[in-house]
Amino acid sequence: MTCEEAEVLLHALIDGELDAGHAREVEAHIESCAHCAALISEYREIRQAMAETDLQYKAPSALRRRIEEALPQPRPLPQAVPSRRAVLRGFAMGSAVSALAATGLVAIVLRNDDEQRIESEVVSAHLRSLQAGHLTDVISTDQHTVKPWFNGKLDVSPPVIDLTAQGFTLIGGRLDYVDARAIGAVVYKRRQHVINLFVAQTAGTERRAARTNTLQGFNIRRWSDRGLNYWAVSDLGADELAEFGETFETAMRANKEG
Repeated sequence: MTCEEAEVLLHALIDGELDAGHAREVEAHIESCAHCAALISEYREIRQAMAETDLQYKAPSALRRRIEEALPQPRPLPQAVPSRRAVLRGFAMGSAVSALAATGLVAIVLRNDDEQRIESEVVSAHLRSLQAGHLTDVISTDQHTVKPWFNGKLDVSPPVIDLTAQGFTLIGGRLDYVDARAIGAVVYKRRQHVINLFVAQTAGTERRAARTNTLQGFNIRRWSDRGLNYWAVSDLGADELAEFGETFETAMRANKEG
């Protein structure tokens, strides 16, 4: 492990966010690297100083009362007695949700904070993959080798498409973990830039248009189609990552029509 790789993971080590294998690697590097040992010591001192400092301010209760008194008081609305049909509809909906959960298919409606959390997790997974020996579990430029490798390892194997002719070289795939579940990651390269395409199943089948966000210096292009969520993560520029996403989607449509 290099210093550059270790420095990315030092905060995660302090916060207990690394799995046992990665934690051991970082700790072993720290033992042999005075620079990183000094860095983590400094981070721990800052963390301790912040924990011992009272950085919170609690507003006095008198202020709360004044604010509440200044607010307009809402008129109470008459409470309607639910009809028998409404009650039955509620029970039916609850049963349907329970049945859906029992199948293991979870329909996730992502709020803004959920989307930000997931994007943070895929960026962390992308960073982990850049460590030596973590990028691929199966190494191949042949989509007919990579796709079968996922069979039996996931409920739904991610689509694997060879885009070498379009300038995005398929180099392999691996299993990764995002949002506490195993998902597939298909790995491409453009010049020296790695593109991780994370693919996860969703219960919805509607298509969701692509959008691009930037987090920790990495671009994330996210879209949904045919019951799958996609996150393409790379340090490529946003325009080239958009080109990758559009090229992938075009190839997917061609395969479906073919």
